[in-house]
Amino acid sequence: MDVGERDPKTGKKKRKWHSFSGGKREAQNECSRLISEITKGQYVEPTKQTVAQFLEEWLLFIKPSVAPKTHERYTEICRKGLTPLIGDVVLSKLKTDRIDAAFTTALTAPRVDHRKKKDGAPSKPLAPLSPRTVHHYRRVLVKALGQAVTWERLTRNPATATTPPKVERKKMLAYDVVQTASMLDALRPTRMFIPILLAVTCGLRRGEILALRWRHLDLGDNSRQMSIQESAEQTNDGVRYKEPKSGRARTVALSASTVAELKAHRARQAEEQLRLGIRPDADSFVVAQVDGQPLQPRSLTHEWVRVLGKTSLPRIRFHDLRHSHASHLLSAGVHPKIASERLGHSGIGITLDLYSHVMPGMQADAAEQVDVALQAAISSQRKAE
Repeated sequence: MDVGERDPKTGKKKRKWHSFSGGKREAQNECSRLISEITKGQYVEPTKQTVAQFLEEWLLFIKPSVAPKTHERYTEICRKGLTPLIGDVVLSKLKTDRIDAAFTTALTAPRVDHRKKKDGAPSKPLAPLSPRTVHHYRRVLVKALGQAVTWERLTRNPATATTPPKVERKKMLAYDVVQTASMLDALRPTRMFIPILLAVTCGLRRGEILALRWRHLDLGDNSRQMSIQESAEQTNDGVRYKEPKSGRARTVALSASTVAELKAHRARQAEEQLRLGIRPDADSFVVAQVDGQPLQPRSLTHEWVRVLGKTSLPRIRFHDLRHSHASHLLSAGVHPKIASERLGHSGIGITLDLYSHVMPGMQADAAEQVDVALQAAISSQRKAE
C-alpha cells in the first residue's frame, strides 16, 4: 500500500505492509480503512509492543515528574495489577471490551495467593479485588494510555470508555468529645500522647506531625500558633520531606491547653536528650525518638494500633483523629470555611463533602437559632403596638 509519502533519500513512494486474515473483498475493505485513517491523520504504525512493555516504558518516562511515593504506587498497580490482567495484549490491539472484561474478572474471580507458606501447604484462594482497587487500576490505565495517544501509539484511549466500578464511600469513623477526652486521659503516659494531641486538637495529618519542628511553633501568650510547612512521606528509599498535601503552608491556631501541653513536652524532651549528651535546638523535631531522630510514619501508625489496643475505645485509624477534630469543629458551630483552612483543605467544597454527615445536626441547630431570633422579633413588635 502506497502512503503518499516519499523516501527523502531515494525519492520513491513509501510503502507499508499489513497482514490480515481474509479474502480479496476483505483485503479491499481493509485497504480502504487504512487509507481513510491515513487521510484523516488517524493512522498508527502497527507494532508488536505489548501492554506490559508499554507500561514499563511509561513508568520510566513519568518517574522524574511525579513524587516518589506516587511512582511506587503506579509501579505496584502496573506490575501486580494491570500486567497480569492485560499485559500480554498487543498495545495497538487493546480495545475497550477487552479492558472491561479484565476488570470484570478482577471483581468476580478469586485470586491466587502466590506467597509460600512455611509448612509447604497450598495457599487458599484470595477474595476478588474490591471495586475501590479496580477503580485505582482504571485511573492509572487511563493516564498511561493517554500518553500512548500522545506518542501516537494509539489513535484513541480505549480505557476512557470503560465502565468504572461503583465504589461505595467508606463510613467515616471519629471519636465524639467524650471518647476523645477518655482517649487523651488514657494515653497521656505514653509517647503517643503529643502526636495524638496534635491530630485531635489541631487536625494535623500524620506526615505533618512528624515533620513539625520547634521553630514552626510560636507558644507565646499572645500568638499561640504553629506553621505547617512540611510533611513526612514514607517511601521504599526512606523518609522524605515535602510540601503539605494542599501544596501550600498554613497556620493553625493553638488553644491554651494545647500550648501548655507542648511547653511541658518540650521541657521533658530537652531533659531526656540532654541526658544523652544531645543539645536540642529550634530545628529539633517536636515528635521524635529518644535520641532526637525523626520517627517514620509507619512506626507511628504501628504504635498507635498497639497503644489503642490496650484501651476499650473503638478501633479507628490514626488519620481518623483528624476526622474527629473536624467533626468537633463543625458540631461546635465553627464556620466550614474556618475548618477548611485549619485542616489544610484546598477548598471549602472538600470539607463540606467529607463531613456532610455532621451537617444535619448543624442545620437543626441553625433552624432553632433563627426561629428563636424571629420569635423574639415578633414578640417585640407586638409589644410595641
